[in-house]
Amino acid sequence: MSVAQDLEISEDVLEDVIFPTGDLLSDEPPLETELHLRQIMLLLQCLESWWRNRNDFYACGNLTIYYSPRQRKSEKFRGPDFFVVLGTDRKPRKSWVVWEEDGKYPNVIVEILSPKTANTDRGLKKQIYQDNFRTPDYFWFDPYSLEFKGFQLVGGRYQELVANENGRLWSQQLELYLGIHESKLRLFTPEGQLIPTPEEAVQQERQQKEQAQQELAEMETLLARYRDRFGELPE
Repeated sequence: MSVAQDLEISEDVLEDVIFPTGDLLSDEPPLETELHLRQIMLLLQCLESWWRNRNDFYACGNLTIYYSPRQRKSEKFRGPDFFVVLGTDRKPRKSWVVWEEDGKYPNVIVEILSPKTANTDRGLKKQIYQDNFRTPDYFWFDPYSLEFKGFQLVGGRYQELVANENGRLWSQQLELYLGIHESKLRLFTPEGQLIPTPEEAVQQERQQKEQAQQELAEMETLLARYRDRFGELPE
């Protein structure tokens, strides 16, 4: 099927049904592998943890986006692997229905490539995200080959992003870097620090506490040795 055929489904095959508000459920197929699921969850957990004090965004994965101008379920829908919408309420949704969300489309989309979807993600979906969604930042990542590319919408066309010295790509919308760390796609602060998962954050806090306790114990040992040799410290 050509790009034009995919973008404009013939009238005679459309289900001529306009669904009322709130009745559009996500209709995405299962993810390719457990690796794809874990990668999506990793991005979601890190971003929601980093923005835990914000309520003006929506982030989700493998959720259907309905965008038919005629408000029909049967035409014009896509399910990005991971996407972020800014300037909206942070609340659970059954799907993302553009005409119920003030016409908002994702600001950021990440597709996780697989042998089945790679050509579509690099071609048809890229065109839809550029021409229909007008999504400012688009990235794709292959969890097996570690292929990683990003694009920014400039003048209505996607321009490929150039990686920094660490191989990371800047998302202007998120104001964060995306890059590969231990064979996974991760988020990084503008200063280049890895944004941890909630579990990693707890572990880091524990390690910092243990390190502080160790340093305190070493200082107390040194102080005791000083007292043994020279007596109490002067007031």
